[in-house]
Amino acid sequence: MEQEIIATGRTIEAAIASGAEQLGVPVANVDHEVLEYPKKGFLGFGEVDAKVRVFTVARADLTALNFVNTLLDNLGLDAEAELCADNISNGDRMINITGESAGILIGHHGETLEALQYLCNLAANRKCDADGLEHIKMTVDIENYRSRREQTLRRLARGVAQKVLKYKKSITLEPMSPYERRIIHSEIQNFKGVTTNSIGSDNNRRVVVAFEGNRGRRREQRSQNPAAEE
Repeated sequence: MEQEIIATGRTIEAAIASGAEQLGVPVANVDHEVLEYPKKGFLGFGEVDAKVRVFTVARADLTALNFVNTLLDNLGLDAEAELCADNISNGDRMINITGESAGILIGHHGETLEALQYLCNLAANRKCDADGLEHIKMTVDIENYRSRREQTLRRLARGVAQKVLKYKKSITLEPMSPYERRIIHSEIQNFKGVTTNSIGSDNNRRVVVAFEGNRGRRREQRSQNPAAEE
C-alpha cells in the first residue's frame, strides 16, 4: 500500500530525507514530486523552503532487499544487506551482505549463499509477477566472497589443465554449482589440447578436464581402421 507525506526542507534532498524519515522507510524506498522549489532570501528575509510530496515505491529489487534484511534480523545475525547500485546490468541487481556474522551464510563452497540467492530471486520475481513486469536476476554476495571464490576456481582450473597436459590423463573435479562450473569451463578454454565436459546430475554434477590429444589419436586410429567406425 502506497504511503505519502508532504515534507519540507532547505533543499529538495533534505525535504526528501525528512519525508522518508517520517514514513519510516529508507530514502531508497521513496520517490518524490516537487511541489515548491526552495528560494534564497535576501539578508535572511523571504527565504522559502522546498516542499515535496514523498511517497513509498514498491520495487522488485527492494522487495528482495527487505526479504534478506528481515531474514538477517530473524536469524539474529550482526549483518546488513544493501543494494549495489554500481552492479546494475540489463536490469539485474546485486545485493551485498556485510557484517561480523555474515560469513555464516556462505556455507561450504557457497552452498548456503546459493540457497539464499535462490530465495531472494523468488521474492523479487513474485513482485514482478504481481506487477506484470519482466523477471529480474538478483545476485547475492557476502563481503566479495564470489570474487574471491572465482579467483580460487580459476587458479584451480589452470593447475588442473597443466596436470592434464603433463600426464595426458583426465581429472574429475569435485561437485560444483552451475555458476562454479561455468568459471572452470571458461578458464580451461585458454589451454590448447585440453577440453571439459560435465557429468553427473543435480548436486553431484562435476567437471571433467580431459586431454584432447587422446581424442585426436582415437579419431586417427578409426580413420585408419574403417571397421572401427561401425
